[in-house]
Amino acid sequence: MQAYSACYDAGVPADLDTLGRAVKQVQYRHHRALDAQLAAVGTTLAQWDALRAIGRTPGASAHTLAVETFQSDQSFGTLANRLAAQDLITRRAGRGRRIEHRLTPAGRKILRAGHPIANDVFAASFAGLSETERSRLLGLLLRILRGHEAGPVPGTKP
Repeated sequence: MQAYSACYDAGVPADLDTLGRAVKQVQYRHHRALDAQLAAVGTTLAQWDALRAIGRTPGASAHTLAVETFQSDQSFGTLANRLAAQDLITRRAGRGRRIEHRLTPAGRKILRAGHPIANDVFAASFAGLSETERSRLLGLLLRILRGHEAGPVPGTKP
């Protein structure tokens, strides 16, 4: 981020490429820090994120969870099979072809152990922002996301 902050003048309109890369770089830092620190509780970011999604929506379908975790259906299915093999989740037939997912006690334990790690990573990442600035940033990002809910992103298939 130093390359961007060193050349960015707050009085100049934001270059969209720089803005997009800065958002991506913050996300990349979060992912690297979370992956490194979640190893201490025996999981990866991909696994912990899947456990978090299942914990939020017990009984959800693989497709719903794939969307929630930013994965393809096939990738999530592979991950869910690994989590089931580790006895972190259960998968059972639901209505139709739907497969429902739930946390096991071991999965809940790993999920709980990861929360303080994630909180610490995010607290460190946003430490340079005041509460007001964090609220403003969240509001702006949510506004962007809501705009995309109205329709497909230009240049993508609906």
